[in-house]
Amino acid sequence: MMNKDIKSYFPILNQDVNGHRLAYLDSAATSQKPVQVIEAIKAYYEFDNSNVHRGVHTLGNRATDKYEGAREKVRKFINAQSTQEIIFTRGTTTALNTVAASYGRANVAEGDEIVITQMEHHSNIIPWQQLAKEKKATLKYIELEADGTISLEKVRATITPQTKIVSVSMASNVLGTINPIKEIAQIAHANGAVMVADGAQAAPHMKIDVQDLDVDFLGFSGHKMCGPTGIGVLYGKKEHLEKMEPIEFGGEMIDFVGLYDSTWKELPWKFEGGTPIIAGAIGLGAAIDFLTEIGLDNIAEHEHKLVGYAMDQLETIDGLKIFGPRDPMKRCGLVTFNLDDVHPHDVATVLDMNGIAIRAGHHCAQPLMKCLQQVATARASFYLYNTEEDIDRLVAGLRSAKEYFGDVF
Repeated sequence: MMNKDIKSYFPILNQDVNGHRLAYLDSAATSQKPVQVIEAIKAYYEFDNSNVHRGVHTLGNRATDKYEGAREKVRKFINAQSTQEIIFTRGTTTALNTVAASYGRANVAEGDEIVITQMEHHSNIIPWQQLAKEKKATLKYIELEADGTISLEKVRATITPQTKIVSVSMASNVLGTINPIKEIAQIAHANGAVMVADGAQAAPHMKIDVQDLDVDFLGFSGHKMCGPTGIGVLYGKKEHLEKMEPIEFGGEMIDFVGLYDSTWKELPWKFEGGTPIIAGAIGLGAAIDFLTEIGLDNIAEHEHKLVGYAMDQLETIDGLKIFGPRDPMKRCGLVTFNLDDVHPHDVATVLDMNGIAIRAGHHCAQPLMKCLQQVATARASFYLYNTEEDIDRLVAGLRSAKEYFGDVF
């Protein structure tokens, strides 16, 4: 298991909430930030704050070095071939929307197909819905297995030579399912389609090698992997990005502007309109340093053990139903569940009274909720700073909630 001292790097966890020590079990929504990331952002604003690329003064040069240094850290983190393939965005949502609006509009025509799954986050559904409507294309869904996994047989049955884009989450933010992205990419490419991977729930928790996976595009967010909010990444193969048009214009991305025509900078800056997210990128770079030092394989092993322990303990509670695959090796570090006759929001409220933070609702996955025949669910999600003690408190809190609402009704 992970060294318990790791929790000491996260100042926010050293507090009481509602008279109880905080047990933060909502990292799938956003992770907490280690002091190394907080200090990196603070140091930038205290000593280096300046706009990048444009100035010749010392502060501008220092800020540029840190900003572009962060890009190289991202490149190495996902094993991209070049920093030209690393675009800083506001997050995964912006990354996926950029692919849909730029690559999608140029390459999808009437009668073409876009393939996604029923487990996708809204950010990996709505851009494709809008593109399909605009282009009169067909949006198709890979059906899920009963345990919330994807079978490659159904992938092969759904993707056809008419398919132009396949977009699938690497790990589900509800079911926890880790999807076979490499194999899906092979099937997509065999049919002439590009593969888009939503890495929001994967990048914080497991090693990603874009060259091994052979995905064409990948998006992920800094705030879920110990980095700050407002920063994310779009990775794209250079061969695609070079042909794509920007969707935001002005500021950083311009080369020459005339009265009636303009030209753009080369990759990656042509997709980074306006003032870049400088402090966010520096914070993300510090988060990558932190995670790399601990080791993504160690983090994944820790989470698999935690989620296995959590499911074992949760299954001892009568009337509790867990969604997603039972095998902890097939899921990332989260467990989504419901308690009979108790609304998830009520469960979350009672737990919060005991200092335990979980998420309740549809988790930005309403089509999946419909598939599961649930209005909402409760979700406990784990990260490198969580322990079995946190899970013990969750289970005790759920037993209390069950007793409380049992007495009420």
